[in-house]
Amino acid sequence: MLGQQHARFVDETAALPIEEIVDRIATLSEGLAAFWRNAEGWAPDDAAQLLRSARLDRIASLAASLRRWTDGAPLSDGDLILAWANLGALLEGALKLFLTVYLTDYRADETTKETRAWHIKRQMLQDPDELMLDTILDYAEKAGLLAPQQLALGRTVQARRNAIHAFRDRDLGTDAELFAAIRDFRALLWSLDGRMEYPEERFRPTERPSLR
Repeated sequence: MLGQQHARFVDETAALPIEEIVDRIATLSEGLAAFWRNAEGWAPDDAAQLLRSARLDRIASLAASLRRWTDGAPLSDGDLILAWANLGALLEGALKLFLTVYLTDYRADETTKETRAWHIKRQMLQDPDELMLDTILDYAEKAGLLAPQQLALGRTVQARRNAIHAFRDRDLGTDAELFAAIRDFRALLWSLDGRMEYPEERFRPTERPSLR
């Protein structure tokens, strides 16, 4: 189901230029930040508190920064490294937002004990804002929260963004692979937005109202 939805979301915008995809990511990210950083009275108290302290504004700013890498100029190795790091921060932020919105469910899920989300030494569950991307992806896979394509995107972005540790030789991919990952991320973000609950549909952030 999630896999079919993700494929449909990618196909819907396949003909759009990458600049338009980035604009949609930026618009949706701004809307998500605007609603969820002021979620008191809607989200449970613990979740609302975590969301209030989260820097959702910076995630929205990072979404706008994707425009730096899609202006039509070929990307240098340094640009590719920074672009993957940019996309990785957005991916991690989107997944942390989703887990925090559903904090009550996350804390009650015994699957967390099969992952590093469960701190063995302290014998306690770490909140989403404490998790590394690898742990989030591991939990999402075990809990069935993401489609196979979405997990594959996460692993690719995770590996490529690690090239920020530039002393070691790592695969940077190509401009085309980066742009394909950005398109996949747009579909993932759109999917996560659709799975989060809002008081009324008019409060739901959107990239383009006509698409929902």
